[in-house]
Amino acid sequence: MLTYQDFLDSQSDVLGFIGKAITQHIASEDFRIAREADEYDHQRNTTIYNYVRTIYTGTGAEVQDFTAANNRIASNFFHRLNTQRCMYSLGNGVSFTGDTKDKLGVDFDTALKDAAYKSLIHGVCFGFWNLDRLYVFPLTEFVPLWDEETGALMAGIRFWQLTPDKRMTAILYEPDGYTKYQGQRGGGRLNLEVVQEKTAYKQVYTYTDAGGAEIIGGENYGSLPIVPLWGSKLRQSTLVGVQRAIDSFDLIRSGFANDLTDCAQIYWILSNCSGMTEAELARFRDRLKIQHIAVADTDNSAVTPYTQEIPFQARQTYLDSIRAGIYEDFGGLDVHTVAAGATNDHIAAAYQPLDEEADDFEYQIIKFVQQILALIGIEDTPVFKRNRISNQMEQVQMVAMEAQYLDDETILNKLPNISVDEIPDILARKGQQNQERFEPDGFEAQGVF
Repeated sequence: MLTYQDFLDSQSDVLGFIGKAITQHIASEDFRIAREADEYDHQRNTTIYNYVRTIYTGTGAEVQDFTAANNRIASNFFHRLNTQRCMYSLGNGVSFTGDTKDKLGVDFDTALKDAAYKSLIHGVCFGFWNLDRLYVFPLTEFVPLWDEETGALMAGIRFWQLTPDKRMTAILYEPDGYTKYQGQRGGGRLNLEVVQEKTAYKQVYTYTDAGGAEIIGGENYGSLPIVPLWGSKLRQSTLVGVQRAIDSFDLIRSGFANDLTDCAQIYWILSNCSGMTEAELARFRDRLKIQHIAVADTDNSAVTPYTQEIPFQARQTYLDSIRAGIYEDFGGLDVHTVAAGATNDHIAAAYQPLDEEADDFEYQIIKFVQQILALIGIEDTPVFKRNRISNQMEQVQMVAMEAQYLDDETILNKLPNISVDEIPDILARKGQQNQERFEPDGFEAQGVF
């Protein structure tokens, strides 16, 4: 790992430091896990995709068994579970007490959801606040430079390259500006050159009819405008821990499909028919399969049919156990455990593991958003409305019973089918209706006067 102090010590060879930092980052364990998590997220589970059935020769050498079926059935647990955890907290976006949301732009919820999801599968993601918009840097495209003393993110390098034969682009982000580098096509990451000198994050323009727009200065933020978002307090990818359980599930399910392919449903053992050639045996088998009757040509011969039953119940029980274990260990909600017509108490109990994981996840998001808000001089806290199933009829009935003791805003906050963002408009329209109802014109319209 190269740190911010290493960067400060390498000011005489910044280009060399950038190439070395990218190389070490790509070779790191965190980067390897992040790339593997991307594969599982796209349902390309690496263990099952790389699995090859083998046999051993008489000398003990291991060789691939080309005659055996090799079905590779990859499950979608990883994508489903991470989507559930992310959308449970952010499916309805985030809200704020004041007009903070308007200052963050229309794409803020989308960018925050993208950053949150990548922080789950990679362990960490980075958000770059660029004047009026949030940009997302995944771990697979960003080299963080941490401070050795405080652990704070002090600088970073974003890099991307379509293919090894294309040019690489790298941008060095520092507290006092950013510098852009680019390499030659096929030159790799160790052959970079400056294509844009250090530039302030906020440019100041002036405009004249004669000269048009012209940059007259620049400003920076009080700190680096890139903030890390951790997926949990563990600061590691959600793939860690759950990968082996997913692999076990995939291997058992694929093995069952392979057994069904390898084992014939019915086979025959022919007694005293050793004089038949391979071609005669094939014709004999075909006649049995097509006409369901055949006569052996030799004396004292016999044909005995056999069937093979593939063990199913034990495997299905084990698959169900693994599935339940994956949801339990991950802290997810398996909807199959929620019976139809369940009360809110039963639903709340089923949601308890997901709620506990969401508490930790939302704590990380709150810290991330507050750091972003601090860059633009705002003090506020995001509010989440969790996206969960419920017995809405029971919930609405409960609110209706309590309505006489509550004000309008509290009632609207407790109704399950109304989002937090809708409440101010509803209250405003309701207030307008009440005002019109008690104005003189309103009374005349209703026939009071």
